[in-house]
Amino acid sequence: MIEKLKNSDLEIAKKMRLIFQASYKVEATLLNATNFPPLKRPLENYTESNTEFYGYSINKVLAAVVEIDINNNYILIRSLVVHPDFFRQGIAGKLIKFVFETFKSNLFVVETGLENGPATKLYEKFGFVEVHQWDTNHGIRKIKFEKHTKNKTSI
Repeated sequence: MIEKLKNSDLEIAKKMRLIFQASYKVEATLLNATNFPPLKRPLENYTESNTEFYGYSINKVLAAVVEIDINNNYILIRSLVVHPDFFRQGIAGKLIKFVFETFKSNLFVVETGLENGPATKLYEKFGFVEVHQWDTNHGIRKIKFEKHTKNKTSI
């Protein structure tokens, strides 16, 4: 089940942060990163964020979260995290489909670490195309993907 999460609620934000932390620990390992800024994201950043969070729950247990940043030009999938206990169950794909069905835009954008093979394969599977690579100031090579659609923007 996918539902919008009220990130300003402290208890919900704590549950979300647990998913982010568990998932980003795995990504940091994939990227061989010792300094991984997403792992340093404070709880207040969740509760005070203007982005939209949607959670995927299984038997009332939060298993995954997608964070969406909406603007007039495109939809940014700011974060897409699945708790490691729920890896390889198709949850990330369901969340991407949800984003495409819920938010109508001509352009969807997502970024990840270049060495995050599972994420790269997932985004390519859903029609995202690499548009840019760069090195961050914390030693991680990142990759940006875009997916152009024929949807009319109606955000």
